[in-house]
Amino acid sequence: MYAPFFDLNNWATVIESGEDWLIIFSLVIMECILSVDNAVVLAAQTQSLPDKKDQEKSLFYGLIGAYIFRFLVIGIGVYLINFWAIKAFGALYLFYLFVKHFFLDKNKKQTEAPKKKVQHTGWKKHLHISKFWQVVISIELMDIVFSIDSVLASLAVSHNPVIVLIGGMIGILAMRGIAEIIMGLMGKIPELQGMAYVLILFIAIKLFLSIPMIDIHIPNMVFVIFLAGAIIVTLIIHYINNNKKQKN
Repeated sequence: MYAPFFDLNNWATVIESGEDWLIIFSLVIMECILSVDNAVVLAAQTQSLPDKKDQEKSLFYGLIGAYIFRFLVIGIGVYLINFWAIKAFGALYLFYLFVKHFFLDKNKKQTEAPKKKVQHTGWKKHLHISKFWQVVISIELMDIVFSIDSVLASLAVSHNPVIVLIGGMIGILAMRGIAEIIMGLMGKIPELQGMAYVLILFIAIKLFLSIPMIDIHIPNMVFVIFLAGAIIVTLIIHYINNNKKQKN
């Protein structure tokens, strides 16, 4: 299954072929389109880390894991269609993130008494590191879930795993760039964080409906339209909130 990856002649042929690079370019575009929902999820997850440096570091570690997993997954791509349970798990996990953000965390903040800020030392620092690795693991889990559709779609375009791997690697890097842009916007427009979790609910439903027993596929263009609408509504809410603050 993995022999083509270690065939130097195969790599040389791909690198020297203009036609293969056109295929790779098309795979990168397709990866970016398929991964818009993944970028939204990653940006929302990293926002739970208070430090910007840790947010960027978690995306970097997630990038390394995504590359390793993508290599493994392409080799067993023909069997991926049977991994519907991973999609179901991913959908349930995303739904849990939505519920946690809008209901569980909000209730927790209301019931907690205000606490004085203390320096993060000793066991407090250990808890912070633990939170960091929780985010990294979550990013890796989401990469596994979203990789299934991407790899299957890529293998339908090209049966050469080297072409699929190169296209996937460039696509993942571009998608991480999109996630960082979304993170930056969330810092400037706080309302975008709530919007991200509404999108996560949409993604969870989309993912769950795609499992073989239901087999309803919501086109990616529908998600893009929903995303555009959500951004417009969020910007309007942000504008109204800013006006209220200025009047007060």
